[in-house]
Amino acid sequence: MRIWKYALASTILGTALVLGACGNGAEETSSQTAGEETAQIEGSVSGDGSSTVAPIMEGIVEEYAGAQPNVQVTVGVSGTGGGFEKFIQGETAFSNASRPIKEEEAAKLKEAGIDYTELQLAFDGLTVVVSKENDWVEDLTVEDLKKLWVEDGTTKKWSDINPEWPDEEVIFYSPGTDSGTFDYFNEVILEDEDLVSSATLSEDDNVLVQGIQADPNAIGFFGYAYYVANQDTLKAVKIGGVEPTNETIESGDYAPLSRPLYTYVSNKAVAEDPAVYDFMKYTMENAGEMAEAVGYVALPEADYEKGLADLEALKK
Repeated sequence: MRIWKYALASTILGTALVLGACGNGAEETSSQTAGEETAQIEGSVSGDGSSTVAPIMEGIVEEYAGAQPNVQVTVGVSGTGGGFEKFIQGETAFSNASRPIKEEEAAKLKEAGIDYTELQLAFDGLTVVVSKENDWVEDLTVEDLKKLWVEDGTTKKWSDINPEWPDEEVIFYSPGTDSGTFDYFNEVILEDEDLVSSATLSEDDNVLVQGIQADPNAIGFFGYAYYVANQDTLKAVKIGGVEPTNETIESGDYAPLSRPLYTYVSNKAVAEDPAVYDFMKYTMENAGEMAEAVGYVALPEADYEKGLADLEALKK
């Protein structure tokens, strides 16, 4: 694989965010580019899903275009939930997700007669961030996060967490409810209680980044790669004294906000469409290096080998 040496991780993130905006109206990107007609495979492959996974998949799509210029790959960014909706409808061959598939989604796929295989791509650390101009927040506990983010009918102020902090209203930014990142935060922090009603919600992580950058009283959360790409203007908040880094995310010390990232692929599409098989094989061969290139954490090599073996078994 020709590894991208980005001057800034935001180069690829910016590309991914341009093509992947909010909800079901998300734009798509295509890997169809000019090149020599040397590829042995022709066809098209369609996917959708998580904006958190988008930087990895967008990088792979661009690289794959050089390897197989006659295969057109399109990847929408409708959020994890929105991606699964399209997968269930049979509109896509693969679905990117920043959380495991839900029982109700799996049931709908079964009802639709769609068998699937889960493939892990990388590790992410859901990162809680504030503006660089915020000079009081360095560390929060899980209990602090819950007190801040759960709706309780009050106007949340920084001084509610620490009386030495400003008596200023906290401004919240959160991924939208179709996002797997929202689902994960809901599970491990909110514990299914309502998110604070004043929060600005968006499936486009760039909206969250820009809002938090501009306001010292703002706080938000999204995938680790988006923090890495914007760390000149954002500050990552330690959780229980642990800073999100490649090492703490991989080890699981950054708890409970470390998590795997996934793609789910249609078994039938892999078995019957050489373009789908070839693209997913290329994805598993290169996901670790691309994850590191854009700011996530690669899995152990054995996990990628297992994914490749699972794909090969579907092809037979």
